[in-house]
This record gives sequence, structure tokens and C-alpha cells, in this order.
Amino acid sequence: MRGLLLFSLFLALPQQPTDSTHPLRDPQERHLKNVKQLTFKGENAECYWSFDGKKLIYQSSDSPDGADQIYSINPDGTGRQLVSTGMGKCTCGYYFPNGKRVLFSSTHWADPAAPPPPDYSKGYVWNMYKTYEIFTAKPDGTDLKQLTHFGNYTAESTINRKGVVAFTSAKDGDLDIYTMDLNGKRLKRLTNEPGYDGGPFWTPNGKQIVYRRSAFSSDAELQDYKKNLAQNLYRPGPLEIWIMNADGSHKRQITHLGCASFAPYMHSDGKHIVFSSNYPDAKGREFDVHMINVDGIGFERITYTKEFDGFPMFSPNGKKIVFCSNRAHLRPGETDVFIADWVP
Repeated sequence: MRGLLLFSLFLALPQQPTDSTHPLRDPQERHLKNVKQLTFKGENAECYWSFDGKKLIYQSSDSPDGADQIYSINPDGTGRQLVSTGMGKCTCGYYFPNGKRVLFSSTHWADPAAPPPPDYSKGYVWNMYKTYEIFTAKPDGTDLKQLTHFGNYTAESTINRKGVVAFTSAKDGDLDIYTMDLNGKRLKRLTNEPGYDGGPFWTPNGKQIVYRRSAFSSDAELQDYKKNLAQNLYRPGPLEIWIMNADGSHKRQITHLGCASFAPYMHSDGKHIVFSSNYPDAKGREFDVHMINVDGIGFERITYTKEFDGFPMFSPNGKKIVFCSNRAHLRPGETDVFIADWVP
């Protein structure tokens, strides 16, 4: 108990690491200024802004059993609060446009214990848990309601200002992108080509969706994908960034990097997309944030620190950026949330 209390105090008073070998900003990161670390323990990822820019919501393994739960935090690093139930495993938190509710995916309804890790005897694979369903709650975690009942992996949810949810689900036998209203009605499937279509994010005007899509180089890769998915597994491979209209029309590929590119988000100017990628090493684990124009030109590297930089998201006014990184980690493998001023 004492250790938990001390750590709570540590979170309430954010500190900057003193180890000069772990800089918060690389000199080459010219688009970033006043970088600040917001979390300091565990694996913290998928940190997203509320629509008014006053709160952040993210997932963290800093829980009693080490399973990911959903937390909210202020942009200055204070006010950390558990949003999810503390049971099962959770992912992909997001605020409603009015800020009065949030949504996230969780497995707790099927089993309060965390689900088992992937079977790595099959190689490096991810578990696409069939028990992930979307839930909504008030920002303090009360008034929990289950939104979907698909019986298969359903997660990666984001919302536009009009209250339309975009998400990824394996409900129809493939990993595809769907939309629905905040009450679960008006369900529509937007993608139907074999492969992983996921990680959808709305453009600021809500008229388009940027997302990641599998880039298979052979039929063998496609068959391996299908075989794994039938066992609720996904083997990470090449992914490219795509964009489509809100109704699923006019799909077009933005990147052609041949690497694992994911987590795209468009700037409020409607012209630039940031995303994470292990380019140029398709088999490497060195991920950085990159930026590209909507027309597919103007590719530029944004972050330069070693290991992982990802999940970038601009604030609603485009003046700040939040991202997750291994920079300044206190222990190997830890990932933390960072915030910075954005320099155009």
C-alpha cells in the first residue's frame, strides 16, 4: 500500500528525467518544442485528445495485474483517473464530442481476469481477442453500458464531431472498418477487401477517414493472414496508410513505403497526416513518427529517438501534439506519453 501511495504522489507531481542519455527531444526534431513527459511507468499508449483539448484518454498497463486499463489525464500531467472497470483488458479510449461520455473496448464482460498472452510458438503474433466489445461510460467510469454485442474482435474506435463512430471489427470474418451512431444504430461496413483495414481516424471536418491497410506481397502472405485470423491472431506485417470518404467511397493509398505504417492522424489544416512507421527497415523495430501530405508527397521524418515513437495526435487547434515513446524510459520496454508544442 505504501508503494502504491508513493507512486500516486509521483504521478500527481510529474517530473523530468535527469539521465542525459535519454533526451526528451532529439536536436533533429525541429517540429517539436517544449516536450514534456506525462506518464512514468509501464506501457502507456494510444493517448487521444478530447474535442475541447482539455483532457487526454489513454491505455496503460500500470494496473494491479499488469493488464491494460483506460485512464484520463490532464494535458499538464495531473489528474490521472481510472476510467475503465479495472477488470479484463482494455484498449482504444475516446471522448464523445460533448465530453460527457467516453467509449473504449474491454474483455471484462466475458471474464474479469485478463485474457492470456499470445502463443509465441506461432511466431510474433497479436491476440485479436474475440471478447473485445465496445463500452461507453461517463468520464469517471460510472454508468457503464455495453454498446456492441458482435461476439468477435471489436475495437479501434474513434468519433467525429457529429457523433459517428468509426471502428474495426472481425464480426464478418475479416478485419474491416465500420461506422455507427453513438447508440450503436445505423451500422455500416466501409471496407470489404481481404486484409487488415483498421485504426480509423476521422479527418477534422468529419468527411473522410484515414486508416491502415494490409499490404500483401504474395498470396502466401494473404493465406497466412487468413489462417491466423481464424485463430484470433494477427501477424504484424506491412501496412500502408489509406484514406476514404466517410461513406467508404473513393478509397486511395497515401503511402507506398512497404513497411509497417499505422496510427494516421490529420492536422487541422486538412493537408498533413502524421503516422508511425518502421520505414525504411520493414523488419526493424525502430519506429518513428513521420508526416506526409494528403496527396502522398512531402514525406518527412518527425521523430528521431531510438526504439519506438508512435500514436501521434494533434490537439484540436493543431498547436500541440501528443505521442507515445520509449524515450526517457526508466526500465527497458516501458512506453510513456509525451506532449509537445507543434512547430509547423
